[in-house]
Order: sequence, then structure tokens, then C-alpha cells
Amino acid sequence: MRHKHADLIIAWANGAQIEYKNALKVWMEVDSPEWISWVEYRIKPEPKPDYVRYLEVRQPFGEILQSPYHNVKATFDGETGALKSVEVIK
Repeated sequence: MRHKHADLIIAWANGAQIEYKNALKVWMEVDSPEWISWVEYRIKPEPKPDYVRYLEVRQPFGEILQSPYHNVKATFDGETGALKSVEVIK
């Protein structure tokens, strides 16, 4: 009978980082998995890259537009969507 986690064991043996889901349902890295049948394991997913939006902010009403006259660069976290930085483009 094939081991429940056979594919993950092979991936781990080939260098993949493995995570397990703890009692709080949070994924945690594990260096030496025990491969317990009732524990949920996975290959650690690649982080999502940050993404950038270029905008035009203008007066008198502080309008924010998607236009060819960008004067602001906003960078967002690829995982959470949270705003990481804002840069004025001159």
C-alpha cells in the first residue's frame, strides 16, 4: 500500500520545504516531518510577488485617476494586498 504522503516525502527528499497545519489551522514550516497520517502537510507555496499601480493624483479635488500622466507609484504586498509604499514620480 502506498504511503498517504508519498508524493510529499519524495518532494521533501528532493529539497522542497514542507509545512504542516497545526491545531490552530495555521501552516508552519517543519524541517524534519514525522509524516503522521492524520496530520495535513503541503509543499510551502512560493510567495506572491508585490504588485505596483501607477496613478495620477491631481488638485483641486484630490482626484485619483488611472491615466497616462502618472505622478504616483504605489506598491502593494502580494500576499496581503496591504499598501507597502508610495512614491511621488516627478
